[in-house]
Amino acid sequence: MKSASRILTLVLFGGIFVLASCGFYVVDTGQVAVEKTLGTVNKNEIGEGVHWHMPLVTTADVFVTKEIAFDLTDLKPKAADNLSLKDLDVTVYYKVIPGQIAETDIKYSGSRAYNSDGGFSPAFQLVWREARGAAYDAVAKIDSLALHKRREALGDDVALLLQDRLEISDPGVFAVTRVIIRALNTDPSIERSIQMAVENEKKLEAKKLEVDIARQEAQIEVERAKGIAEANKIINASLTAEYLQHEVNMALKGFADNSGSVVVIPANMQGFDLILDTKSMKK
Repeated sequence: MKSASRILTLVLFGGIFVLASCGFYVVDTGQVAVEKTLGTVNKNEIGEGVHWHMPLVTTADVFVTKEIAFDLTDLKPKAADNLSLKDLDVTVYYKVIPGQIAETDIKYSGSRAYNSDGGFSPAFQLVWREARGAAYDAVAKIDSLALHKRREALGDDVALLLQDRLEISDPGVFAVTRVIIRALNTDPSIERSIQMAVENEKKLEAKKLEVDIARQEAQIEVERAKGIAEANKIINASLTAEYLQHEVNMALKGFADNSGSVVVIPANMQGFDLILDTKSMKK
């Protein structure tokens, strides 16, 4: 009997030890735990570290507090010109402000989702639903032909609209950190129109460049003509009667510089004095 009693005692204490050890749990960095005791949620979140709770009486759910990412795929929103996209893929990043997770989980108890980081994403279904609506609203502001050029602006607008939507019901609880447009595919007919628009835009840029070059070349010719005209003006201003007489005299002297044997008499020398070879005439 004593032996059976000892075995029973060992089993009892062993069970208690195992049960007690099951009450330990670990909260990693970037996580908090929310404890619930007999259905009552403790709104004071448990920070990182090793913790213990009463097994079978208290449960502890671990939530992710760092940035959470999720994808919206195969969206087909309509653009401002009422043309639907073939495919829109978006990645959304958000987080719940620490200190608000317990109350948020109470309010949206069925909205959590398990995260690959080893905890729950708080209010995941709510944020996912609002993000989808924000993406549709953002695309509806832009014409389909302009969407490819405004991918970054589109992502920023989705983030802003999503933040505004979440602020309406839960001010100061959620933070939408960023939204990335991963894929944006329009209808094939729209793609051809976009390609033609790009080609025409390039042609227009080339023509504008040709016009600019022609304008510059014309300006160069104008400046060159101005320079020539100015030079001629200066030359004409310097051609006085005295200067011309001097030049004629020098030319005649050159003709006459032949050992005094020739006298040069140009035609039409009215109004000009002649230079004669006076030495030859004296002989």
